[in-house]
Amino acid sequence: MITEGLTDQIVIENILAGYFKNPDLDIRPLQPERDKDDENKFKGYGSWSQVFAYCRLKDFQESFQFNDYIIIQIDTDVSQDYGIPQRNENGEFPPEELIEKVIEKFKEEIIGEDFYGKYQHRIIWAISVHSIECWLLPLYYKDNKKSNFKNCLGALNKQLKKKHGFTIDAKKPQYYRQISEKYRKHRDLMACYKHNPSLKSFVVEIESKKIVIPLEDEW
Repeated sequence: MITEGLTDQIVIENILAGYFKNPDLDIRPLQPERDKDDENKFKGYGSWSQVFAYCRLKDFQESFQFNDYIIIQIDTDVSQDYGIPQRNENGEFPPEELIEKVIEKFKEEIIGEDFYGKYQHRIIWAISVHSIECWLLPLYYKDNKKSNFKNCLGALNKQLKKKHGFTIDAKKPQYYRQISEKYRKHRDLMACYKHNPSLKSFVVEIESKKIVIPLEDEW
């Protein structure tokens, strides 16, 4: 798994546990690497530039020798900084179109078309529009705010302050683990994912791979 940072990894790990009904999946963080017993080491670490940099490395190409699938996560909040505008003369791009543009960027400029053509069936895209905090809104809102993809951190913090007494501006791993924990339950994930466009795109990506993992007892 390649992500912008540790908190993104935590959210995705909980989503995968819920989707596959398995809390013990073998998930290997490639970028940023981490020791799960030393999370503070990577507090605040990560950015879109690190994701791009890793995917240009030989290490990325060699990782397919040791992993069945590679998840690539990146936010689109500053997509202009990596060459992808968020709007044109007709207005703002919908999330689905923006996701396509990000994937095309990786294909053509970051990974390379030849390598991508060979391994695309083993790449799972987790393009969070505009941040992975947007993926958590369906857990905390029942109105149309659960589908927001703008100003998600502020909207989420408003609910977290009410319900838990903390906010996540500081990107503390334990907070992200707590607030995304409900996604570890398959039924909760299935009830929520369709309400956020880029979370839906990620789950659909997983479904398209038809990955078979032995199921644990219902939990």
